[in-house]
Amino acid sequence: MMVVLGGHNISATEKTQQRIEVARYHQHPKFTPGEFEYDIMLLQLKEKAKLNKYVKTIGIPNKNGKTPANINCAVAGWGRTGDKMPLSDVLRETTEKIQFSFECKNIWGIYFNSDHMMCTKFNRKMGGVCQGDSGGPLICNKKVEGITAYTKEDECSNPRYPHIFTKVNYFSSWIKKVMKPSVNVA
Repeated sequence: MMVVLGGHNISATEKTQQRIEVARYHQHPKFTPGEFEYDIMLLQLKEKAKLNKYVKTIGIPNKNGKTPANINCAVAGWGRTGDKMPLSDVLRETTEKIQFSFECKNIWGIYFNSDHMMCTKFNRKMGGVCQGDSGGPLICNKKVEGITAYTKEDECSNPRYPHIFTKVNYFSSWIKKVMKPSVNVA
């Protein structure tokens, strides 16, 4: 598997892009394929990325940090630009507003776990995440608060269904543990 960093047009080779092979996958130990819980994975790259104007690091929230409802956060991805639309070749970005957990639970029921999921409202006119955006960031106050998880299938632009994100702060201890250098590296 190859990771592309600094890309804008995913179907073109751009001077800003860095293509780096993945050395190792770190899937969360509690993840079950086909389910939405614990849907998080870290990728260890074979070489370090070169930080520049197009490739930067971003902070992760503290384990006990809270993301307040009703704040606007940035989302980005190369997913569909609307219901049943094709995937985008260029990176798209918009904002979505954090919702209260009980609002998400009322709509999504058993598919929403407020311990490690969060959700957003979005403006139909401005758009939001859709199929193909999974794994993309939800950035609030310059930190990755969430990772795009899922939307209503074929109805991503229906405002009745909040968009769901994996809550990064819930997994911050696991992330730090996985990223800690091992003394037994081969």
